[in-house]
Amino acid sequence: DVGEIYSRLLDHRPVIQGEIRYFVKEFEEKRGLRELRVLENLKNTIFETNEHVLPKCEQAMHDNLNEVFKKLQAANDMIHKLQEKEHEARKLQADKLMAREEKHIAHWEEFMKEQQSKRAEVDEEHRKAMERLKEQYSDMEKELVKYAPF
Repeated sequence: DVGEIYSRLLDHRPVIQGEIRYFVKEFEEKRGLRELRVLENLKNTIFETNEHVLPKCEQAMHDNLNEVFKKLQAANDMIHKLQEKEHEARKLQADKLMAREEKHIAHWEEFMKEQQSKRAEVDEEHRKAMERLKEQYSDMEKELVKYAPF
């Protein structure tokens, strides 16, 4: 009695196993065809992609890459020409600057020579003035010696 009551009330394995078998059977039947259709569609899509889309993409990419490569070469050539022009302009500017600097150096040297000659003139005038003053003071001393007996 107790074993039968226990199996009826608490042991649901036979019922659950039957439900599981029914569910698996229904799932496999209904789902299996859908999965086959999905797999078939995927196979067709992959085939079409490999046969048609991929070659078109490769050709378009090849054409576009050639065009981009040509444009990049043209841009590179233009940049190279600009760099050469800038280099020439900088060189010309440096040459002008160097010429100006040499000119300033020449002017400075000329100025310094002129200053040397003026300094020599001033020194000579100063020496002559000193000699005149010495003569004048020596004459004044002689005159003063004449008047010293007073």
